[in-house]
Amino acid sequence: MPPVRDHIPVVVQGSGRRGRRAGLAGTLWAAAELTVTAGVVVLLLVVHQVWWTNRQALASARDEVHALERSWAEEPPRRPAPAPDPSPSGGGTAPTPDDGPEPRVDPGSGAGAGAGPGSGGSSSAGAPGRAGEPPARERSYAILRIPRLGLVVPVARGIDKRAVLDKGYAGHYPGTAAPGARGNFALAGHRNTHGEPFRYINRLRAGDELIVDVRGERYTYVVGKVLAQTTERDTGVIAPVPHSVVGPDQGYGEPGSYITLTTCTPEYTSRYRLVVWGTLRS
Repeated sequence: MPPVRDHIPVVVQGSGRRGRRAGLAGTLWAAAELTVTAGVVVLLLVVHQVWWTNRQALASARDEVHALERSWAEEPPRRPAPAPDPSPSGGGTAPTPDDGPEPRVDPGSGAGAGAGPGSGGSSSAGAPGRAGEPPARERSYAILRIPRLGLVVPVARGIDKRAVLDKGYAGHYPGTAAPGARGNFALAGHRNTHGEPFRYINRLRAGDELIVDVRGERYTYVVGKVLAQTTERDTGVIAPVPHSVVGPDQGYGEPGSYITLTTCTPEYTSRYRLVVWGTLRS
């Protein structure tokens, strides 16, 4: 009978360590893939927000300007009776710091858009005739031209984000004066994304022209003052006599026919408001 040999198990050194290393490498690889995927998604979102929305809004605003110009060429201007004076002495409803709960001066390019004076009002407007006629809803009714910036943008009533500002339009603050009328014709616009029509209004200087076309009429305002920074609740900037309630030395002190442009500042934030004021050229 052959001798019985003892069975000696063979131990492979390091196999457990290699397995742990392989598991760690797989985990790191999966984490890297997730990180890259998340980065691509974020990049696509940024491209959509910063580039694609601008492209869409610019095209929409350009088409709206052309449509307005065509409609004005095809229809004769209407001549309604002049509207009442929007100033407090004339019984108007322009918002002031004393008109109930304090509203926000909202250009619609940051958080809380649409919460400004008259929020919840009509989102856009139809075409009026002369200054003071209340425009109908659901269409733009005027064109703002700023030669210094090469800007041509439709104007609609209201500052609702989705219905007006996100289309690349300038929004006419409800309760403020009509173009060419006595009081303050106050507008808001995005500074970044969605057409960003007011992106470069910080470049405007005293003497620059702000031209507002309405069917059959043209009103030319001249930039007088620029308020580089104020709070979103500085409602005085869109009052009938525009002024800052934050900086009492900023603004105007006499009744007249004014225009106000408001937007967010600094760029890509909604922390403060940038304001440009002008007066109607007689």
